[in-house]
Amino acid sequence: MAPSAIDPEIKDVIQPKKDTLGLPKAARARLEKANVDLSEGYPYRPARPVYLQDAFNVRNKPWEHVDAGARADKSKKALLSAATKVTDLTAHIGTEIVGLQLKDLTDQQRDELALLIAERSVVFFRDQDLSPQQQKELGEYYGKIEVHPQVPHVPGVEGVTVMWPALAAQERAANFRNPGGASRWHTDLTHELQPAAITHLHNDTVPSVGGDTLWASGYSAYEKLSPEFRKIIDGREAVYRSAHSYLDRDDPNAGPKYIERVHPIVRVHPATGWKSLFVNRAYTKKIVGLDKAESDVILGYLFDVYERNVDIQLRWKWTPGSSALWDNRVTIHNASWDYEGNEPRHGTRVTSLGEKPFFDANAPTRRHALGIDTNDESVKRD
Repeated sequence: MAPSAIDPEIKDVIQPKKDTLGLPKAARARLEKANVDLSEGYPYRPARPVYLQDAFNVRNKPWEHVDAGARADKSKKALLSAATKVTDLTAHIGTEIVGLQLKDLTDQQRDELALLIAERSVVFFRDQDLSPQQQKELGEYYGKIEVHPQVPHVPGVEGVTVMWPALAAQERAANFRNPGGASRWHTDLTHELQPAAITHLHNDTVPSVGGDTLWASGYSAYEKLSPEFRKIIDGREAVYRSAHSYLDRDDPNAGPKYIERVHPIVRVHPATGWKSLFVNRAYTKKIVGLDKAESDVILGYLFDVYERNVDIQLRWKWTPGSSALWDNRVTIHNASWDYEGNEPRHGTRVTSLGEKPFFDANAPTRRHALGIDTNDESVKRD
């Protein structure tokens, strides 16, 4: 039976080729333990939409998003007291929690974890015994999970996507000068009507050396800007493009086109109430209302501020069975391909979609809210 499209209303599709790559040993053991049916091959690939209009309409109706972090106890005592160790990895971004299994968290602990992710941008757990089904259940707790119309999924566990660079390399060859995978700074799914909130990547197989992932803080990137420059970008919007392209049903000869949506380039997180820079070099294409040359100059500067300030970044060394949960609303990330595909890497990912991005001129910066930068006069309160 041929794979169907993610959305049953999509009729014009491209059937995928069958994958023949052998699963890494640790990945197979994890999937078999979770009773994932591998008899029809792995991963499951949905049929791909041909036309832009079909892909655009997959999630084109708004829904209410209630952020788990916004209802959490600010002290996070249920979560933090249950851990054996909690370590902030840098001053601005990243926390590692030891002694907890994500599959065993109570709802109160899940809410508090969402708030911690919102505050620290990315939170890590090692040595996790976690099935794809349990990963999906946690993702659904945090919001509507993204079911991508193009990427491979775990068979029978829709919404849990397969992160397998060797598989991706079969479609787009990678080498040292042109790395594979997600080896560029980006934020996931910014073209969505309601873009990605919390993403959870669990890696069951990692290289012995290399393959780290880097994150940067959008809160801190915004705070790197002078108060006067912030006034230039506050309230402005930009066009955000999809990673995949499609044909235009009304003009199929025009060549490939991308899903595009408009969002604010500075947004406010609903749980923390802090302002964050919301741009990324991969998918933010143009500031609305400016000429291209003007937009390119401003966006280029914002990308550089985000990507080149190492004090607002962290680099995570994966170990087998590790999980990273990060907030796409307030981060960019970059997967290092320095292992060059010489060793296997395999994981599964779930992305929970959030609210429609919004801007509030009266919202504080992170440093202002925490009392770190009391001389910052860019925020005026009534």
